[in-house]
Amino acid sequence: MGVVRQVRIILEMIKFEHTIFALPFAVMSAFFAAGGWPEPRSLFWILVAMIGARSAAMAFNRLVDAEFDAENPRTARRAIPAGLISPRAVALFTAISSGLLVVAAWQLNPLALALSPLALVIVLGYSFTKRFTTLSHLWLGFSLSVAPMGAWIAIRGRFEPFPFLLVGIVLLWVAGFDIIYACQDVEFDRRKGLYSVPARLGVGPALALSAAFHAAMYALLWALPRFARGYGIHLGALYTAGVAVVGVLLLYEHLIVRPSDLSRVNAAFFTMNGLVSLLLMLVCVADVLW
Repeated sequence: MGVVRQVRIILEMIKFEHTIFALPFAVMSAFFAAGGWPEPRSLFWILVAMIGARSAAMAFNRLVDAEFDAENPRTARRAIPAGLISPRAVALFTAISSGLLVVAAWQLNPLALALSPLALVIVLGYSFTKRFTTLSHLWLGFSLSVAPMGAWIAIRGRFEPFPFLLVGIVLLWVAGFDIIYACQDVEFDRRKGLYSVPARLGVGPALALSAAFHAAMYALLWALPRFARGYGIHLGALYTAGVAVVGVLLLYEHLIVRPSDLSRVNAAFFTMNGLVSLLLMLVCVADVLW
């Protein structure tokens, strides 16, 4: 099998387009940290680090979960269980992607480089969490919340309180929509002894908890401008309008998925949340620049 074809299969397998979830938060955090346009070189290496981290995490997840994917009718056609790609090739891709993150961190600053192994432990460690804890959804949220914190450190070279608010926003948002996505596999998870909120509580209570997470995330979005002012970041009318639209998108996401009808989970998972992240990035960057 040609290298180009193998790479194409892996990119399809890891749903490279789902980078849209965390990447916009890294970009907006970089603009916040810089107080305007970040240095192009720094922005480039932030993007490289994001791509490396996300690609490594997803490829590793497919590798670790290959046995479960083969037994689950919903995932049996994924590349590894279907025999389209070898585990060895996926392992090599994971190693290269992990190296890409480390190289990007090295190009940014010493703190970013020092923290890059920890970032890899966090994003790769998620793949094991469904084997021992129902908090796996929160771990996934934490994995993606590394993005805004990492971008802040990449620009400023230090920890500060403000990006922790962005971490909380991403963590709650991702955990909320991951619970919705997990509703598709309730029976399989129970049969295999895997941990998830829907498997433990049932679909109805799980969807209620997902809505609670998104309500908390939405409250933090409204609190963000007040905390931002202390860092010279002014979020005004554009941000307010954007957050109002985000509220509508989140509400719609929860209206189209019901315990009795999970047919629109993918629309809720990808379309709505892709729009949420892109919209927040656009209004935040626009307000910072204006």
